[in-house]
Amino acid sequence: MRSPSSRAATRSACARWASRTTSSSTARGPHCSARSSSTRRASRIRCAACSRARSAAARARAPERTCVVTRESGEGGPAARGEAPAAAEVRRIGVTGREADPRLPEVVERLRRFARERGLSLHFEDHLAAASGGDPLAWEEGAADLVVSLGGDGTLLRTGRLAAGLDIPLLGINLGHLGFLTAAADRDLEACLERVLEGAYRIDRRATLEAEIRTGDGGSEPALAWNDVVVHKYGHARVTRLGVHAELEPGVWDEVGSFSGDGVIVASPSGSTAYSLSAGGPIVDPAVDCMIVTPICPHTLAVRPLVVPASRRVAVRALDRTDDLVVSVDGERAVELRRGGEVRVRCGKVRIPLVLLEGESFYGHVRRKLNWAARPPDLD
Repeated sequence: MRSPSSRAATRSACARWASRTTSSSTARGPHCSARSSSTRRASRIRCAACSRARSAAARARAPERTCVVTRESGEGGPAARGEAPAAAEVRRIGVTGREADPRLPEVVERLRRFARERGLSLHFEDHLAAASGGDPLAWEEGAADLVVSLGGDGTLLRTGRLAAGLDIPLLGINLGHLGFLTAAADRDLEACLERVLEGAYRIDRRATLEAEIRTGDGGSEPALAWNDVVVHKYGHARVTRLGVHAELEPGVWDEVGSFSGDGVIVASPSGSTAYSLSAGGPIVDPAVDCMIVTPICPHTLAVRPLVVPASRRVAVRALDRTDDLVVSVDGERAVELRRGGEVRVRCGKVRIPLVLLEGESFYGHVRRKLNWAARPPDLD
């Protein structure tokens, strides 16, 4: 269970995200690009060389060690996926962590030592600041140039929601088990950060999901997800009946179908390798703008996962009279859903800037962490 301060920070982040999405009517759309592809390629080559030169010169002149973070122009499309980086110095690093992890204090101390040696300042989320006596991290623009998440994918997902809309690159250090989204294991913390200092990485902007949860009792609230929005049962081991609808054009909904089962997952491409994959959904490249609708244990062979374009909304409706149906957002936040309630999900305007080390890729993670196409040892 999360601490009150963590829940308050999450609510604050959701409120900030909601205000941004409603007040940014003049912002470019997610598929808009300010420059041509040829200009972006030329700019990328020049920026990469210039960044290395500026970084080397800065290290030679200044006693304080700095690093270069690459950021992209635009909010979506090719520019948002790292094709047009611009350089920015990193001096302030935000730190988040999984509160209950017994290894966290030791890893934080290693991070402190690394920062001291290189003249970098650290700013911690509330529970870490209270435990370590460090400076607190304010979730606002300019509060940090990079945020390091110490934990598994769940910690990184929570960090992404807290930082939504702030355009702060996120670096995941895995203290958990799989850590599909993280850049490195905790044993490689210093080496990973050293590579970031050298600029040996890129930014991969990951899509989000925006959900409108209509609880069925007159209530409604927004939610932001990075991985998935899940409508599912809790408590008794019995199936529920759900209806799935797709919006063909604004205000025009078409019924996809209804079925009995344990629930429905609406996942982003990043979430396609999480719960959706375990439920039989496809693996989708994060560069594809879409949503994946995956039924959970349907009581029929005729219901299969769907891939829905980013231009549509999807609605999942509760058809049974039940008191044990909930909506989970990235496996954390849970909202009760009553009969007649529904969840409407669309691709979000916000993208999460995720740090990938040089040489790492989505497909590399699929091969190594999910053993995609791996052969049994006795067949090699």
